[in-house]
Amino acid sequence: MMKSKPSSRNLVRRGLLFSIFITFLLILGCSSSITPTYLKEDIPQAIHDILKKEYNIEIKARLIGRTIWIYLPVEELFEKAQKPEKYTEKFMVKQNECKLETGSLKVQYAINVIPQEEKAQDVKYRKEVAEQINNVWGVVRRVLFSMKCLKTQEPQFIYLVIADIKSGFEIRQLSYYQDLKKVSYNFISTGEYHHRTVQDINFLPQLIGDKEGAYLKYIDFSLEDFVTQQIQYRLKLKFQKPEVEQNADIDKEVMKIVVYTIKTYGLKDFDEAQLNNLATNNKVSLSRAAIWARPTD
Repeated sequence: MMKSKPSSRNLVRRGLLFSIFITFLLILGCSSSITPTYLKEDIPQAIHDILKKEYNIEIKARLIGRTIWIYLPVEELFEKAQKPEKYTEKFMVKQNECKLETGSLKVQYAINVIPQEEKAQDVKYRKEVAEQINNVWGVVRRVLFSMKCLKTQEPQFIYLVIADIKSGFEIRQLSYYQDLKKVSYNFISTGEYHHRTVQDINFLPQLIGDKEGAYLKYIDFSLEDFVTQQIQYRLKLKFQKPEVEQNADIDKEVMKIVVYTIKTYGLKDFDEAQLNNLATNNKVSLSRAAIWARPTD
């Protein structure tokens, strides 16, 4: 007797259930085995050992609360770009500050429209350094995705410091662990992930020759720290290498950033957001409920 073929509806249902199952496994992002490959307290040593053994990369790693600190000392961080990245400067960001205090998220900014001028980013990561950074992030994913699945204990942030111990320049990258999962499994784009990873560059003479990261002050970042820093970073990206035209409503664009970031990370430990445009003296205050009621553009 011939077996009846499954209906199209059943095939769709099975496919949907399978997709949900796979998505569920991916979101877990860590080992489901009874004995996990790595425990939380073993993470820094595991990252160090794998990078040393497989890539001959020396790093220093620490776990402070729920923040993993990784210090990567290099020499000659940058090199001249053969094809400089060109962009048009349209705004001057004179002030850019976001902080959360006494229940109020305060955003102060001064952004002026300036005559358009073509600029060029004429330096880039040296190839060997770029490979080291990629290897560090690859090992971080490998270790974190194989750790014990305890939501309340898993790391929340990864803080990578790439220090040029020859010149004194450093790059700092603060990433949210859930964002690392999402970009790894294509739930967010690489471009969006780069906007979510707060990056800063500094010149600090005290780091010259420091292979241990002794100059660093290790802290455990909170969600509030991360959200306020990301708002500042997104504002800088939007107006320094502009993602908007000169006729854009600056206050409206800043509001979009604030609303999007708060809602993306579910920040609710505040009463209101105060936006203060120091260039025009325009001030806007919105309650937490009003922010959550606004659409995300």
